[in-house]
Amino acid sequence: MEEMIDSGVLSAENDKRAKDLETDYNALGEKLARRGVSIDGVTAKVAAYGVAVPSWGVGTGGTRFARFPGVGEPRHIFDKLEDCAVIQQLTRATPTVSLHIPWDKVDDLSELRQRGEALGLGFDAMNSNTFQDQEGQEHSYKYGSLSHTDAATRQQAIDHNIECFEIGKALGSKALTVWIGDGSNFPGQSHFTKQFERYLEAMKSIYTALPDDWRIFSEHKIFEPAFYSTVVQDWGTNYLIAKELGPKAFCLVDLGHHAPNVNIEMIVARLIQFGKLGGFHFNDSKYGDDDLDTGSIDPFRLFLVFNELVDAEGAENFNPAHMLDQSHNVTDPIESLMRSAIEVRRAYAQALLVDRAALAGFQNDNDPMMASETLKDAFRTDVGPILAMARKNAGGAVDPIATYRAAGYRQKVAGVRPAVTGAGGGIV
Repeated sequence: MEEMIDSGVLSAENDKRAKDLETDYNALGEKLARRGVSIDGVTAKVAAYGVAVPSWGVGTGGTRFARFPGVGEPRHIFDKLEDCAVIQQLTRATPTVSLHIPWDKVDDLSELRQRGEALGLGFDAMNSNTFQDQEGQEHSYKYGSLSHTDAATRQQAIDHNIECFEIGKALGSKALTVWIGDGSNFPGQSHFTKQFERYLEAMKSIYTALPDDWRIFSEHKIFEPAFYSTVVQDWGTNYLIAKELGPKAFCLVDLGHHAPNVNIEMIVARLIQFGKLGGFHFNDSKYGDDDLDTGSIDPFRLFLVFNELVDAEGAENFNPAHMLDQSHNVTDPIESLMRSAIEVRRAYAQALLVDRAALAGFQNDNDPMMASETLKDAFRTDVGPILAMARKNAGGAVDPIATYRAAGYRQKVAGVRPAVTGAGGGIV
């Protein structure tokens, strides 16, 4: 397997930290043993957990107002795969990449798959794009795509999603995520019911063409780019879509696609309960869909989401897809994605430490204080040594960001990839 970071640098950086890690790991192991928890068992489960990296995430993001490109920006999907391989090499937590079509479209899919395999990467869910017009596109999505009033425009959007199946099958993908920006900006602009009927009809056409061993994820978002109404605006509407389409249709939950203070972990529990949780796009937010680094604002909420996921582990057909989906406006995207992958694993490890028997007892006894303390005991546990040992045992970095900086990867690719100039708005 081709490695993007020099193995000598990785070994030297790990050697600096090996003794301290061993000491910290053993100390945590003794503490957990007093609770009846095997640290090695938790470490093994953490090591087996992976989260997909979005191909677009390794480029510098932006807002509606501006984008400030970084050095060494990836020029195409092959550069993106190399950046994703760095994240996987150092964290050992991101074995798959999620592609966005047509952003990542290439003529030779076999070459793309072979390059991924050479870098040790697989391909996760495909992502279609009908929220912006592409060069040479016959019909515009300015007023919608799958819910457009014009049948030809809807068919164009349907055909694009079906094309994503064909591309994904060649790469080994098994799922399609559909997010649309359809909605309205003014009262009266759209007939809510007819608009949703058109969307459902279009999605049923896509669903009918779905390969037998694939799943389709619909993604809800409270607002933006439509500022008055959004066609798929919340989890309730999303659930209705999945129920209408059939057993291969599921709901995707993006943590940043909700209003502030919405109880996302309860939404997760509801979707699990009724068998329609398809997966997640992990990020964090302060005011709206900011797409900040996962766990950067509210790590406790991330833990509470994973508390529900761990509670459901082992349930029949429970296999949610996990992906990072962030916009890195002022940081090195590789560093942000590494940190986010670590934070997702951190929340998972903490959730594995919850004493579920005790929690159930406190819940049945209506003891809110001790039920809350049971969760807090797990959340307050520093699982850093577990995460670092899982990485080290798998050949990754004890400290991924420090190792990445020591290797000078960003400076190296900056010497090969032409500098991007000019200010632009919008996400990557």
